[in-house]
Amino acid sequence: MEIFVYILLILMSYLYGSIPFALVVGKLFYHTDVRESGSGNLGGTNAGRVLGKKAGLTVILLDASKCCISILVARIVTHYMGLNTDIIYPCALACVIGHCYPIFAGFRGGKAVSVAIGYALVTNVYAFVIALVIFFITLKLTKYVSLASILGSATIVVIAPFIGYSTVGIITNACIVGLLVYKHKANIKRIKAGTENKITWM
Repeated sequence: MEIFVYILLILMSYLYGSIPFALVVGKLFYHTDVRESGSGNLGGTNAGRVLGKKAGLTVILLDASKCCISILVARIVTHYMGLNTDIIYPCALACVIGHCYPIFAGFRGGKAVSVAIGYALVTNVYAFVIALVIFFITLKLTKYVSLASILGSATIVVIAPFIGYSTVGIITNACIVGLLVYKHKANIKRIKAGTENKITWM
């Protein structure tokens, strides 16, 4: 019974993570498929680039809510049933995988930044704040959103053993950040080549 509940929670987390909010917002309110413009990425940054700042922010918030809701549901279920609460971490990872490889959008999704933000916020507020500080410092110095995202999230892996994450949580952090870095491989190549786009508002 316990295994069945765990599998169901993980599956539900993947399916919820698979909802392509950038695609939904674009088609529903702007009659635009964001996959056909900009970077073609189903994330908040590309949604903002193609649809405007309001749409981009909406998508970022909706994507960030994915891990928050998945973890909240897992916590409620495990608390009610007296099960191991560490299942929130596999659920979070499944949610992130769903966001990156959504079954509802041909397995072409986002780059895990927004969902990673939601994950950090709901699992450890210290990790969230420290990662956010590193993100903005890197962004200020380099103007690269992609590099700031990578370094900000990587910070969580480094500090996780010291701020209360369980062993399962530490492993999950490494998996999520590893996936985030992998999804940014094209950005990393452009940074090395000096062709990555820089922000102009900071």
